[in-house]
Amino acid sequence: MYVRLIGDSKLPIGVSVSGVPLPFTQSELDSVESVLPYEYTAFDFCSEKTMKRPSENLGQVLFGERIEPSPYKFEFKKPVVCQKVCTRTYDTNNPSDKAKLDFLKKGMLLNYQHHWIVDNMPVTWCYDVEDGQKFCNPGFPIGCYVTEAGRPKDACVVNSNFNEKDAFYIFNHVDITIYYHIVEHEQLGARLVAAKIEPKSYDNPNNDSPCTGGPKFLKNKHTGVFNIPYTYSINFVEDKNIRWASRWDYILESMPHTNIQWFSIMNSLVIVLFLSGMVAMIMLRTLHKDIARYNQMDSVEDAQEEFGWKLVHGDVFRPPRKGMLLSVFLGSGTQIFIMTFVTLFFACLGFLSPANRGALMTCAVVLWVLLGTPAGYVAARLYKSFGGEKWKTNVLLTAFLCPGVVFADFFVMNLILWGEGSSAAMPFGTLVAILALWFCISVPLTFIGAYFGFKKAGIEHPVRTNQIPRQIPEQSFYTKPFPGIVMGGILPFGCIFIQLFFILNSIWSHQMYYMFGFLFLVFIILVITCSEATILLCYFHLCAEDYHWQWRSFLTSGFTAVYFLVYAIHYFFSKLQITGLASTILYFGYTMIMALIFFLFTGTIGFFACFWFVTKIYSVVKVD
Repeated sequence: MYVRLIGDSKLPIGVSVSGVPLPFTQSELDSVESVLPYEYTAFDFCSEKTMKRPSENLGQVLFGERIEPSPYKFEFKKPVVCQKVCTRTYDTNNPSDKAKLDFLKKGMLLNYQHHWIVDNMPVTWCYDVEDGQKFCNPGFPIGCYVTEAGRPKDACVVNSNFNEKDAFYIFNHVDITIYYHIVEHEQLGARLVAAKIEPKSYDNPNNDSPCTGGPKFLKNKHTGVFNIPYTYSINFVEDKNIRWASRWDYILESMPHTNIQWFSIMNSLVIVLFLSGMVAMIMLRTLHKDIARYNQMDSVEDAQEEFGWKLVHGDVFRPPRKGMLLSVFLGSGTQIFIMTFVTLFFACLGFLSPANRGALMTCAVVLWVLLGTPAGYVAARLYKSFGGEKWKTNVLLTAFLCPGVVFADFFVMNLILWGEGSSAAMPFGTLVAILALWFCISVPLTFIGAYFGFKKAGIEHPVRTNQIPRQIPEQSFYTKPFPGIVMGGILPFGCIFIQLFFILNSIWSHQMYYMFGFLFLVFIILVITCSEATILLCYFHLCAEDYHWQWRSFLTSGFTAVYFLVYAIHYFFSKLQITGLASTILYFGYTMIMALIFFLFTGTIGFFACFWFVTKIYSVVKVD
């Protein structure tokens, strides 16, 4: 049983007893209008300096989730009414105070959100949206802004009293409601099932009753001294209807677009399955006729009338140009493919749910590090089959080329985050740890895999390769390389773009992603679709007597990443409200990393599908 320590008592997670302090922490602040998250203390809020900061796993550090102890103290089933936490005083004549106040105003202008956690549950702000539905946001704003024209922005629309022009309204008071139910069969107390918050603003003119007065606002051009007192109230409500195992449901079910997209996802999957079945049926019937006709050719006259893909049997396994680079890409793609499959499989089993913060990224990174052996083996084996002899260069490129490009991009993005003072900036010690995982574990495993790959005999092809390359006839527009590559990525992208919308929302709009079952199903459909689309185009090109299929098969399915990149650009300009040069650079920098990983992943699927197809069809045909 999982346990947590509260004081000197040891209780299961989610179970509390009266008078025991509840574990209450605060995460980073983020915004949909900025890619830069900040630590809680960056905005000069009340802080807790006596308690030790909770430790974070690798995934939390990579995502910039900085957990800090909270100065808001309360004990289970002990209500608190208007408890004062601290008062912050700023003097605009002091440059340091003015900088802190300007940064706070910038946070309110960009609608930065608090993220509080109680007993591993996000504290949610629930409010009504269109059609009478209620949306529960796992965060609440630090404040809001009313423009010079008197138009309220963001959270200022919820209160008609926020009507001062060119002013910032500060949410300096919160009403917290903790929902629990009594544990009947355990002599341990109660289980926490929900935590909701309502941010408020009080001017607090009277220190004896601080939660009074109108809303607290700061004029944009304020000069002089400005005080911000922070207060809170807590109430406990028993709720017997919510089960502890389902305590996340009210957050997930209220997320926008979730309910209306189920039908769209199913519709997309059905269409893709239908198209995949049609392609597979056409291919099987056509190939069956071709193979039967070719095997019935016994006379020389019949052999002279051969046409189509059998004519290039002596060149189809000819080593491709830039075989070194192709083998390196395929080794890295194999590593990414296995990592993705295992990560999604664990996510479907519930091990990587949103409740396990940072677990998804931690699992992916650890798996990538441990999967260096398959990468080295595949790259070495294919490079040897291409007739390559520079095995040292091959293994070094496999270990350093693609990971090096990703790390270089990530390091540049990290420098920008350092310069902006963001919590997403990875500490120097963590960077050293990442490099140690790469150089001390992944690289040696890649060398081991390459050793076994080169040691093993080369791949035996079903037909011999002629010494003199066959001349490729003039190709029509549809069988030329570029049009075929462009067309090949359309169908695979069509089966993922709905899930891609949810994934981008979870990354850039800070929404929870939990539909791993559907994502795993889409992953399987993507593999099938990439394979069938690439095989189909490969067959057409072989029939047109063009035997350069290795790079084309990789690029055909890999071109799906180009559509992904175009969609990400469209998503940036149509769905996001990101402002600022740094945020824009960060968005496209991280998007390029995702596009590169997706390119290697899909390209590897297409290559191995075509490799299996070409080997299969030429092994069942009698070749003189």
